[in-house]
Amino acid sequence: MTETPHPLYDRHAETLNRALTAITERGYWSAYPESPSPRVYGENAAADGKAAFEAYLGRDFPLDQPGDGDTVATEVSPFGVALDVRYPHAGADQLVSAATAALPAWRDAGPQARAGVCLEILDRLHRNVFELANAVQFTSGQAFVMAFQAGGAHALDRALEAVAYAYAEMTRHPGTAGWEKAAGKGDPLRMSKTFHVVPRGVALVIGCNTFPTWNSYPGLFASLATGNPVVVKPHPRAVLPLAITVKYARQVLAEAGFDPNLVQLAPEAAGEKLASTLALHPAVRIVDFTGSTEYGDWLEANARQAAVYTEKAGLNTVVIDSTDDFAGMCRNLGFTLTLYSGQMCTTSQNLLIPRDGIETDQGHKSFDEVAAGIAGAVAKLTADPARGVELTGAIVNDGVLERLEEVAKVGEPVLESRAVAHPSFPDAVVRTPTVVKLDAGDTATYSREWFGPISFAIATDSTAHSLAILRSTVGEKGALTAGVYSTDEAVLDAAEAAAIDAGVHLSCNLTGGVFVNQSAAFSDFHGSGANPAANSALTDGAYVANRFRIVQSRRHV
Repeated sequence: MTETPHPLYDRHAETLNRALTAITERGYWSAYPESPSPRVYGENAAADGKAAFEAYLGRDFPLDQPGDGDTVATEVSPFGVALDVRYPHAGADQLVSAATAALPAWRDAGPQARAGVCLEILDRLHRNVFELANAVQFTSGQAFVMAFQAGGAHALDRALEAVAYAYAEMTRHPGTAGWEKAAGKGDPLRMSKTFHVVPRGVALVIGCNTFPTWNSYPGLFASLATGNPVVVKPHPRAVLPLAITVKYARQVLAEAGFDPNLVQLAPEAAGEKLASTLALHPAVRIVDFTGSTEYGDWLEANARQAAVYTEKAGLNTVVIDSTDDFAGMCRNLGFTLTLYSGQMCTTSQNLLIPRDGIETDQGHKSFDEVAAGIAGAVAKLTADPARGVELTGAIVNDGVLERLEEVAKVGEPVLESRAVAHPSFPDAVVRTPTVVKLDAGDTATYSREWFGPISFAIATDSTAHSLAILRSTVGEKGALTAGVYSTDEAVLDAAEAAAIDAGVHLSCNLTGGVFVNQSAAFSDFHGSGANPAANSALTDGAYVANRFRIVQSRRHV
């Protein structure tokens, strides 16, 4: 049986083939330009996208899908902008029933058709990327350029990466095979065998507040490409980016002749706990989640009928041993701690520094001088409010503010957090990062996650002690990133060995334009699935292969 190419597969085959090459080469490649420049996207793209975003505000969101007639509006912008978008509500059984009915035709369409439709959805989203970026900005608190890059171009790259891995895994085996076995003097035994890619069932994507698209797109498109209908349950404070995503996905599916209920939005009313209800539904066979460790652990323990993919939280750690570019190290770490006010699951929290100091190109630096150098880089980036807010963005929720108040009572501040008046949005909630000194003995403080613009300069007995702390804390609590600074190859090797033992991705001696809290699709893996911070990686074969099964039929020839 040879699959008949779908027109959308033919349209996007070159992009898919390039993505398939990229995941094997793992060099730099991007399908979607990350610069919002008019030279790239045209003179009117930014204004048109902003107008499209603003047209949603204060209205019923235009989404024709099964529902119960009620609407929900739960979003509060960190920038203080009134959103008041009302979304159609549906119960868990309604959503699952509609998704289940849509599955057979999508399953039978085959890998090429599904890949083609998925790539057309990504193309449609890319054509509306400014609209999407505005929605990400005003629901997450990211500054616009970051929202455009991480919430737009980079999210689309991660989605395409997931489709490529899914297509590679689905087509690893032939669709049909002839089988022949000798049978003594008689005629050989002959059979024809057909191998069907069969999706697991309804997939659930549970979105997060900070990166509603970047963190949701890999699971959404991995499940959709492998034949599973997807229910998208956005975070109550960041519904609009995923509502826009679902809107365009449904348009493309309908235009391609498929049931648009293959992708549905599941906004929840306050206190409804719709995510948990859906996650435990017997027909939901896949769950993707990004967010708190507590809820991720609950999903893993309780959604037993589903394959559960989680990215949770951890203790991202940097070991500082020595450097031949002290200023570059401080600038790099300062930017890392400042970007989006540290509200990234990859931002470094624990900076491990020998209490006797380190050797640098500027001579010996004491522990206090190292901590002050990093804090000074943060202070310089945030000194001018107009420039600083384009890096920090706004504070995403009250929990971050509560942790900032709590940490003020812990340790000795090297740099205190301060409130900043946003020059464009007077009601925005903006806080600069704080850096607090601790001792290695303060384990109870630094061995918990302080999500937000909070980091600790921790005095250790030696670099070997620092590596031991990395091993123990990351091994127990997990981490998505680790870093090391050293001019000693033996230390770099020891850090790499510690990172392998702890199952965490390591970056060495970053002093330029690459930062420990950023990862590039098609090249870097995000999360390893090898420590408690995540049970999966974005994106590898394991992330997609368990979203379908091969079911065969065989007949005598």
